[in-house]
Amino acid sequence: MRNEKQIRINYKPLWKMLIDREMTKGDLRKMTQIAASTFTKMTNNENVSLDVLARISIALECGLDDIVEIER
Repeated sequence: MRNEKQIRINYKPLWKMLIDREMTKGDLRKMTQIAASTFTKMTNNENVSLDVLARISIALECGLDDIVEIER
Protein backbone atom coordinates (compact mmCIF):
# COMPACT_ATOMS: atom_id res chain seq x y z
CA MET A 1 0.00 0.00 0.00
CA ARG A 2 1.42 3.36 -1.01
CA ASN A 3 1.76 6.24 1.36
CA GLU A 4 -0.79 8.81 0.16
CA LYS A 5 0.93 11.72 1.90
CA GLN A 6 3.15 13.66 -0.45
CA ILE A 7 5.84 16.02 0.67
CA ARG A 8 5.32 19.39 -0.93
CA ILE A 9 8.11 21.86 -1.42
CA ASN A 10 7.82 25.55 -2.13
CA TYR A 11 10.47 28.00 -3.15
CA LYS A 12 9.14 31.14 -1.44
CA PRO A 13 12.39 31.61 0.52
CA LEU A 14 14.33 31.66 -2.76
CA TRP A 15 12.04 34.21 -4.40
CA LYS A 16 12.22 36.41 -1.28
CA MET A 17 16.01 36.16 -1.28
CA LEU A 18 16.16 37.26 -4.91
CA ILE A 19 14.00 40.29 -4.10
CA ASP A 20 16.18 41.15 -1.10
CA ARG A 21 19.30 40.91 -3.27
CA GLU A 22 17.65 42.87 -6.10
CA MET A 23 18.12 39.94 -8.48
CA THR A 24 15.79 38.52 -11.09
CA LYS A 25 15.16 34.89 -11.92
CA GLY A 26 16.97 35.63 -15.18
CA ASP A 27 20.03 36.80 -13.25
CA LEU A 28 20.03 33.58 -11.26
CA ARG A 29 19.56 31.49 -14.41
CA LYS A 30 22.62 33.12 -15.96
CA MET A 31 24.68 32.52 -12.81
CA THR A 32 23.70 28.85 -12.56
CA GLN A 33 23.15 27.84 -16.21
CA ILE A 34 19.86 26.20 -15.18
CA ALA A 35 17.23 25.74 -17.89
CA ALA A 36 14.25 28.07 -18.09
CA SER A 37 11.94 25.04 -17.89
CA THR A 38 13.41 24.20 -14.48
CA PHE A 39 12.63 27.69 -13.23
CA THR A 40 9.09 27.25 -14.53
CA LYS A 41 8.80 24.08 -12.45
CA MET A 42 10.08 25.95 -9.41
CA THR A 43 7.64 28.82 -10.00
CA ASN A 44 4.86 26.21 -9.94
CA ASN A 45 6.30 24.60 -6.77
CA GLU A 46 7.13 21.38 -8.58
CA ASN A 47 10.03 19.16 -7.55
CA VAL A 48 13.44 19.70 -9.10
CA SER A 49 16.64 17.73 -8.63
CA LEU A 50 18.91 18.15 -5.66
CA ASP A 51 21.67 19.05 -8.12
CA VAL A 52 19.69 22.12 -9.21
CA LEU A 53 19.12 23.20 -5.61
CA ALA A 54 22.79 22.66 -4.78
CA ARG A 55 23.87 24.81 -7.75
CA ILE A 56 21.56 27.59 -6.61
CA SER A 57 22.83 27.34 -3.02
CA ILE A 58 26.44 27.54 -4.17
CA ALA A 59 25.74 30.50 -6.46
CA LEU A 60 23.90 32.40 -3.71
CA GLU A 61 26.28 31.24 -0.95
CA CYS A 62 23.47 29.95 1.24
CA GLY A 63 22.08 26.70 2.57
CA LEU A 64 19.32 24.59 1.07
CA ASP A 65 17.01 25.57 3.91
CA ASP A 66 17.46 29.20 2.84
CA ILE A 67 15.87 28.53 -0.55
CA VAL A 68 13.22 25.85 0.00
CA GLU A 69 10.42 25.25 2.47
CA ILE A 70 8.85 21.86 3.19
CA GLU A 71 5.07 21.91 3.57
CA ARG A 72 3.46 19.19 5.63
